[in-house]
Amino acid sequence: MEVYALVGAAGTGKSHRASLVAAAYGISHIIDDGLLIVGARIVAGQSAKKEDSKMAAVRRAIFAEQAHAEDVRQALHADRPGKVLILGTSRHMIELITDALDLPRPDKYIDIREIASSEEIRRARRIRRLEGKHVIPAPTFEVKKSFSGYLVDPLRLFRRGGRQEDQVIEKSMVRPTFSAMGKFFISDTVIGAIAERAGCDVDGVDSALRAVVDLDPAGVHVAVEVVVRFGVSLPDVLAAAQASIGAAIEQMTALNVVSVDVVCRRVVIGDARGPEADGVPAASPVQASPPS
Repeated sequence: MEVYALVGAAGTGKSHRASLVAAAYGISHIIDDGLLIVGARIVAGQSAKKEDSKMAAVRRAIFAEQAHAEDVRQALHADRPGKVLILGTSRHMIELITDALDLPRPDKYIDIREIASSEEIRRARRIRRLEGKHVIPAPTFEVKKSFSGYLVDPLRLFRRGGRQEDQVIEKSMVRPTFSAMGKFFISDTVIGAIAERAGCDVDGVDSALRAVVDLDPAGVHVAVEVVVRFGVSLPDVLAAAQASIGAAIEQMTALNVVSVDVVCRRVVIGDARGPEADGVPAASPVQASPPS
């Protein structure tokens, strides 16, 4: 196995350029801030960017915890990659990571100043200092699974391939909990209210009876019970409500929506909110299929 190291001070743009370096050297696996990233997937590890303090983030990044290190060691052993790229703030940090993961010392060290101009480094530091944003060299759809509830924005780099085909490299920008901008919390009640309102915005849905919210590290699971107007296509209305609810929660909270279940509990003739409405209980609850 060949080991490459990309070295530079914190906030100088290492993660931003990691995918470009990996592509240039034909490297398949990237180790960055506690994560093992392969192509468009986070395959093992836990991100240092989720820790509550800088000290805890450093310990996570150097794999100081045995269980964390073992998780990544096993993934590397299973894949047996030919080349690995490790990101670190110094040669000493790189050596701590290689020792923790039982990897050989790097065959090549690449300084961030070799691949980024002074102005690019200053700009990266300014973004880190003023906006508290960090880059993860993986697509947003993958990052959201591990960073549910964080502010996640997609980044795309266009890489000219020369004789080879041009390539678009996707990365993500996140704001971790220990940034200067502080923490934020979203209650289950707020998420439920968003889900109910988004469901009611769909044509054919008369009202929402209740929303049940379950949060776990991967994201949010939502179940919404609705009242549907008579005469509509029930599967179509429930599917539309499901899509509306998932999109609204992700847009307004930055949470990763794992599942949305929409159940019809009653069918009404006319408007159930008016005094002349007649309620007709559904023969049986109808549940929309969860998103793929």
